[in-house]
Amino acid sequence: MQIFLWIGFLLLICLFLAVDLGVFNKKAHAITAKEALGWTAVWFTLALIFGGFVYYLYETNWMEMLSADNPLLYKGDEALLNFYTGFLIEKSLSLDNIFVMAVIFSFFRIPVKYQHEILFWGILGAMFFRGVMIYAGVTLISNFTWINYVFGLLLFYSAVQMALAKDNDEVDLLKNPIVRFVTRFYRISDTLDGRFFVMENGKKAVTILFLALIIIETTDILFAVDSIPAIFAITADPFIVFTSNIFAILGLRSLYFVLADFMDRFKCLKYSLIFILAFVGVKIILAHHYAIPGLISLAVIASMLAAGIIVSVIAGKKEEEVQDKPENEQKEPSPVKEEAGRDLVV
Repeated sequence: MQIFLWIGFLLLICLFLAVDLGVFNKKAHAITAKEALGWTAVWFTLALIFGGFVYYLYETNWMEMLSADNPLLYKGDEALLNFYTGFLIEKSLSLDNIFVMAVIFSFFRIPVKYQHEILFWGILGAMFFRGVMIYAGVTLISNFTWINYVFGLLLFYSAVQMALAKDNDEVDLLKNPIVRFVTRFYRISDTLDGRFFVMENGKKAVTILFLALIIIETTDILFAVDSIPAIFAITADPFIVFTSNIFAILGLRSLYFVLADFMDRFKCLKYSLIFILAFVGVKIILAHHYAIPGLISLAVIASMLAAGIIVSVIAGKKEEEVQDKPENEQKEPSPVKEEAGRDLVV
């Protein structure tokens, strides 16, 4: 019966995406902040509702969809907690994706009205690759107990890399290896009409929309190397891992349009993500020795994410106050220097 559970979930996601692209976003248009905020609320609400289904499914083994040896069987509260924690981890670590998307769209000068469609197809690709990586991760954890230490060290390494990384304003995405590979076979067209491929002089060419899409796709795969091991620190149940991941990335597009205009105000979020990666790394390494309670994990991750947002907002307001001050208020001459200056006058 498990196969029907997976088919049912995939059909549900396909329905959501069909309604999103085929009804509400059938025509390419610039997504307003208000519209994006509404969709963000919709995806969050759907994730919360699905969490209720996860609780009922695991608490009652509804229609015997779960195998008899599932460790979370008849533990609906624990399954629910794992789902929400996994969702929050993936959502927080996906914030880095949003910053990368902004860089990609800015570099290629992608009009806002085409960004939604690029992100839509990017999400479909992300779902497929996440499924493959989750299946591989579950298989490794089931067969090799030491893989937890590898995942934990990988998360620590990612945290260190993030801490040492410096902002690079001059990024040439045309030197990306994937872009170079594609351009070996196709020329680049500057056509901007919503298509990924066009015919020019009798030959097929790729547009910058397609280049932006493949860079977003490959970048998501790289980010998944962090987020997939992170959620395995919470649970190895494939259904919870996959569904929490998918619901997190489903709302990523709308969240991008919410944050697109003021992403630079959340500079302190980087430190929250570093802490979250390190904390989850500790959790997965200690999994065979001491299991950190799920409620504590959820509280730590949520509080660190909230702290990063709050500190970013406060720091941003202080910067604005300094910039708004008149020059004579920003730099007042030192009374000591003034007095010294008078003494030098003869």
